[in-house]
Amino acid sequence: MQFNNNMPTRWVSCTPSDSTDLTGSCGLYIGGAGNVVVQCIDASGTSVTFAALQGAIIPGNFTRVMAATTATLILVAY
Repeated sequence: MQFNNNMPTRWVSCTPSDSTDLTGSCGLYIGGAGNVVVQCIDASGTSVTFAALQGAIIPGNFTRVMAATTATLILVAY
């Protein structure tokens, strides 16, 4: 098997928080239905809402999954 450095090498459970930073993330997996509110690496302080997600993978360099998130079963890809 060949290593692909464009793919995540680990997934970690995420608890939404307005104060916990995600360092080095490359995406999120959303298992439970709801909205996901995030901050991105190049737009610090600006929140983006992804609405009505379930079973979705969102690629991106996220710095935070905000407490306003209603989705559950969130995994962070690194």
